[in-house]
Amino acid sequence: MERATHLVPFEAPIADAASRGYVVIIEPNFTGHRWRYVEWIAQACLEAGYPCLVVTENSNEDHRLAREIMAARREDLQIAFVDADNQRQSRGLKRISYARFHAYFKLAYDSVKHAERVRLVVVPYVDYFFHALPLLGTPFGRAPWIAITMRATFHHRKVGVRTPGRPLVNTLKSLLFRRAVHTKGLRTLLSIDPTLPEWIGRDKPRHGASVRYVADPFPDAKAEDPFVARERLDLDPAGRYLLVYGSISERKGICELVEALAGMKDAPTLLLAGEQDQEIRGFMRAFIPILEPAPVILDRFISNEMERDLFSACDVVWLGYKGHYGMSGVLVQAYRFDKPVVATSDGLIGWFCRDGQLGPCLDDLSADSIKRALADIAAKWQRGEKYQRPLDHLLARNTLGQFKETLRQSITAAIETRV
Repeated sequence: MERATHLVPFEAPIADAASRGYVVIIEPNFTGHRWRYVEWIAQACLEAGYPCLVVTENSNEDHRLAREIMAARREDLQIAFVDADNQRQSRGLKRISYARFHAYFKLAYDSVKHAERVRLVVVPYVDYFFHALPLLGTPFGRAPWIAITMRATFHHRKVGVRTPGRPLVNTLKSLLFRRAVHTKGLRTLLSIDPTLPEWIGRDKPRHGASVRYVADPFPDAKAEDPFVARERLDLDPAGRYLLVYGSISERKGICELVEALAGMKDAPTLLLAGEQDQEIRGFMRAFIPILEPAPVILDRFISNEMERDLFSACDVVWLGYKGHYGMSGVLVQAYRFDKPVVATSDGLIGWFCRDGQLGPCLDDLSADSIKRALADIAAKWQRGEKYQRPLDHLLARNTLGQFKETLRQSITAAIETRV
């Protein structure tokens, strides 16, 4: 179940929006969470007093966000539909996805600028074409613009994040990145990865865009009383539960975890919540009879309400993932619900958990390592030590309010800057 959309505030529309000019948000793809970023950026614009115009492809005309914008009939909140130019798309540079997307964003901007005054362009997902900028330049003419990058990983080994070595690819992408931040009109590049601003330096590059951290937003959710949550989930009020949450595949490290639990005395109860792939279903069928205590398995889509109950009811959260080097929303939720984690030391999960304040960090997924981590947590339970999250941790910033405030600051600075 999706959360309700509250894009249009109750306040009166911004007067004479067209003459003031629009902040244009361009996102061709409304799948996954990308439409959420469009929604949140539009909210930030309206709350700051800036009219905004969303541009997307015609295939999104029936999307709930598009329908809501059209139904509102507000001058300061508009939507336009622009499809990519498919002519001769297979020839030349357009065979490269970066170039195709660059062409789409240029077409979208050109289509709008002839009809409306554009004050600023916002790109919620610039990874579509960012590495093409040194060769192709800005797709937005003379307009200032800001963007969000979500997929940059080339710098990770330079800042202490454990990731596979790709020296040639990483060197090339780092050179392209340093050139791209000097693209004409780019005022601010926001990154959901806090290590990227650390890598490039916290000060604005000379004659280039500012690179800032914007925490990946998660709508606010308050924890339920654990006993109430356990009653709704039909869990033992006196049990100890280890939550594995999300789409359950081999990359979750679930096989290694289950094998460790099978040989562990006084193990916590495995609480496996989320749709499993076929391989994991077969694996779990073999292990369910030998796990003690018996696992609780919710092999289905998890609603927002059940998600809240699961994080409220559990005692510890599993994040011992394999081959996952990006950020995890499960880590943010564990922090928000004040639950310790058992985490991999790889990737951004390991980077966020590296000091041990959030729970044990695993250098490998051997049974001995997993057992030691769980035994360490169990010893604290036995001593009656209550886990308390560090309130000054960087994860405290992963809120919708903080995200929108960062966007408002960047939008205002870009609009007011005269270059």
